[in-house]
Amino acid sequence: MISVDMNTLVLERPEESAYLNCIRCGLCLAVCPTYREYLKETVSPRGRVALARQGLEGQLELSPNLVEQMYNCFACMACNELCPVGIRPAELVLSMRHVSEQMVPSKFKSALFGGLIPHAGRMELATLPLRLYEGLGLRRLVYWLGLQRLLPAYFRDLEAMLPRIPQRPLRQSLPKVVPAAGGARYRVGFFLGCAQNVLFAEESHATVRVLARNGCQVTTPPDVQCCGMPARGYGRMDLVRAQARHNIAVFERCPVDVIVTDCATCGSTLKEYGELLAGEPEWAGRAAAFSRKVRDVSEFLGEIPLAKPQGKIVARVTYHDPCHLRRGQGVWKQPRNLLKLIDGLELVELPEANWCCGSAGSQLITHPETSRKVMDRKMDNLASTGASVIASGCPGCQMQLQTGIRRYGLKVRAVHPVTLLDEAYGGSDGH
Repeated sequence: MISVDMNTLVLERPEESAYLNCIRCGLCLAVCPTYREYLKETVSPRGRVALARQGLEGQLELSPNLVEQMYNCFACMACNELCPVGIRPAELVLSMRHVSEQMVPSKFKSALFGGLIPHAGRMELATLPLRLYEGLGLRRLVYWLGLQRLLPAYFRDLEAMLPRIPQRPLRQSLPKVVPAAGGARYRVGFFLGCAQNVLFAEESHATVRVLARNGCQVTTPPDVQCCGMPARGYGRMDLVRAQARHNIAVFERCPVDVIVTDCATCGSTLKEYGELLAGEPEWAGRAAAFSRKVRDVSEFLGEIPLAKPQGKIVARVTYHDPCHLRRGQGVWKQPRNLLKLIDGLELVELPEANWCCGSAGSQLITHPETSRKVMDRKMDNLASTGASVIASGCPGCQMQLQTGIRRYGLKVRAVHPVTLLDEAYGGSDGH
């Protein structure tokens, strides 16, 4: 990234190499989920690169319509992986969102990504109505009476997206330090993400139990902030870097050898802190050291000796690859290997397992038609496996999958793979 003068503003913008070298070969079209649904050049990686170039070079106005083409992208990174000349269209899209946000800053985004999401206490307060909705039995009543069918499709999908809401945020119930069973062999820091804290507390409890059961002393700092990916997805790099500095400083105060997360998106972003802060002399070295410690939970468990689970899970299980795990971190064999450890579990491969599920963080909210189209294809593939469980290592993917499962009426459970491992170990009863 460099600073240049554009329309009297000094903007942080992509280097020319990010778009000039595109040879328009079209290979990226074959792997793009949005192009596959609409077959229009403007919703393809190649088309977005061309639009970005013309906008940055002044041939097109950086209009709301052009910027919207950047937000139509799922940033699933499939195009990055395939490009023969090293163009990274998904990264360029995020950079263009950043350019747009510098030109026309949004007070709403400042409030959401700077004032609410990074602060765990505020997120816990904001999600209190969801906990009451679940805890008072209102949700069960809604489904028993079939009232959810009266909602417009958009709101019905948003309701279906919600997992079973925990009654207490995990930050309020998880000890800061959980000792290792049988003596500590590893000092692990657990990065408690936003969604895990307020929506997936039970799954992250399972993550900590599995780590502790396998010789890890687990330290969970309660004062971490959001990893930064939501702000990055909406062009607020200033907030991303501020959150990165905060989280680095928090973990520098913790005596840990590795930092583990059970969220694919968090892990991908945390591993990029070194790159994001490379231009800041005070933080560059600290950020690089932090990122070197980060592991996805399945990645870390694949690096250490694991106790064989004694329990059985008799079920056919399939696995969906989160984009931020498979392409963002290169982790895809490890979750499958964890599932193969469990006796009784039949692992069947999901067709197009590495294709985006349509979540992309918030696409079901902001671009519901496209998100549903991509999700429907994923559901067709899921139904073809005959699986009763689909595992995926990303909260966003799990919520999207759960939405599709409810829309299709499938009898399938969406879980994190480590949850199944924890169940095979005996869960909280076996701790």
